[in-house]
Order: sequence, then structure tokens, then C-alpha cells
Amino acid sequence: MTKRKQTKLIHEGKYVAEVDIELIESNEAWSPYISLDDAYKLDSVREALRKNNIKAAAKYARVFELFPISA
Repeated sequence: MTKRKQTKLIHEGKYVAEVDIELIESNEAWSPYISLDDAYKLDSVREALRKNNIKAAAKYARVFELFPISA
């Protein structure tokens, strides 16, 4: 079993968050997969962004605000 780091992007409304997780690779059929803690982390960030709670999302991720270039 090996682990490697990956960054997942979560887009909610006008925000995007970069969340660092670990992918677990093994010889099982479900490989690669993420740990339960990383899954909860992704869910927490997504829920915080939905509620516009940037402070809570920033505990686990780098948060960016999106702006349109032209109307």
C-alpha cells in the first residue's frame, strides 16, 4: 500500500478551494481511494463554502474567490 498527495478542487458558488488529500493505492479493486478523514475534510470544506463560511473552509483548504472577466 502506498500513499501519494493530491490536491482536490471544490467549486461552490463564487468560491474555489484547494484541499490537500492523500490517495491510497493498493492491489485492491477500489484503488486508489481516500481515507475517511480526508472524505470528511472535503465534505466540511464543501459545506462551509455553501454557507459562505470562508473562515471554516480555510481551516482545511486554500480558498479563492472567482470574479467574471467580462459581463
